Amino acid sequence: MKSRFVIITLLFFCQFKITAQDNPDAKFEAFAKVQDSLMVKAYEQKDVKTYHKLLDVFLDKYNKLSKEDKAYFLKYCADVYYNLCCTYALLNDKPHALEYFEKSIKSGYMDYGHITVDTDLNLIRDDVKFKALLQTIRETGDYLYILKKAGKYNTEEKRVLPEFTYQSADNPHLTALRIAFNLDSIAGSGNEVNQIINLMDWIHNLVPHDGEHGNPEVKNAMAMIAVCKKEKRGLNCRGLATVLNECYLAMGFKSRFITCLPKDSLGTDNDCHVINIVWCNELKKWLWMDPTNDAYVMNEQGIPLSVEEVRERIITDKPLLLNPNANWNRRGTQTKEEYLYHYMAKNLYMIEAPMESEFDTETKQKGKEVDYLRLVPLEYFNKSLDKSVQEDEAKTIKFNHYKTNNPAVFWKAPKSE
Repeated sequence: MKSRFVIITLLFFCQFKITAQDNPDAKFEAFAKVQDSLMVKAYEQKDVKTYHKLLDVFLDKYNKLSKEDKAYFLKYCADVYYNLCCTYALLNDKPHALEYFEKSIKSGYMDYGHITVDTDLNLIRDDVKFKALLQTIRETGDYLYILKKAGKYNTEEKRVLPEFTYQSADNPHLTALRIAFNLDSIAGSGNEVNQIINLMDWIHNLVPHDGEHGNPEVKNAMAMIAVCKKEKRGLNCRGLATVLNECYLAMGFKSRFITCLPKDSLGTDNDCHVINIVWCNELKKWLWMDPTNDAYVMNEQGIPLSVEEVRERIITDKPLLLNPNANWNRRGTQTKEEYLYHYMAKNLYMIEAPMESEFDTETKQKGKEVDYLRLVPLEYFNKSLDKSVQEDEAKTIKFNHYKTNNPAVFWKAPKSE
């Protein structure tokens, strides 16, 4: 069976991805979550009769959705078919298990790594049809396999692109943020690495992760923290990384929030993850900081690593360590295997960041433009590096997306002051 922790906490990490539908049917989404939980109970009880009744109700409502909503919610079909396959397999019903395994694959289920270790599927694992179906999703669902083919870049690319900039801590908004939350005390008097980690720990514990809802309209640290406190709510990964980024800037650290993206050659993966990178003068590199999971990554000597280093080590099978207190909302410990080799392996295919790291970067304002740079591996199926432009529906804000194949451009060290 597919891990419920993965479905709940990972599928909805980021709701910014431009290609995702902006306004899915909220009523159906609420219904689907309830129906899905009921089907999980039927799976746990190996009750296929109840499962089918629930599935019929689900499909009746699903089939009445618009074309766009059907595409958006197809993931639910994939999951419920997969769990029904598992139910039949546990009941030693091989024909029906294979039938619903095929339906799950055709509906977009592509968690290759989970399928290979799911003991529920032992009944059908050696079947010729099962093996053939599994092979069809390797190019889209075997995330380590996909990432390991994406290691090559073009360091000779010399296109003229905008420069990354970092707002000074003297900015009045950042100064106010520093004072309002006493960030000096939170960061502490330790070395840079400790200060960087302390600030991430604070945000992680101050604002819970809530990946199932959008962020407030005003997207800066002061406003979002205030809304979360007033409404007793959290932020999705992009919101948390935005808040933490402004706290780093307020403390004089050069930092960015970065969107980690999958290859998504089928156009069906609406999920991505947003974390922070912070320049550490002591180590002369960008450090990986993930406020959603209170996570950073180290080498075998316990030295914190950059996103670039982690990606390279995953591809080349070098050792990685995850800080032992990494967790999701203090409810479940993150494991290195699930977090790095499954979820982040999927989402380290491409990396994107705003070119101007500053207060209130993504709040919509009439006539506002935000520039982004995306680092794309040479293996990517879309070879174009042309600039693309997108606008929100109300045409109040414009997003300019630049692309590069050169990691030296993307990971360039900030200019020393």
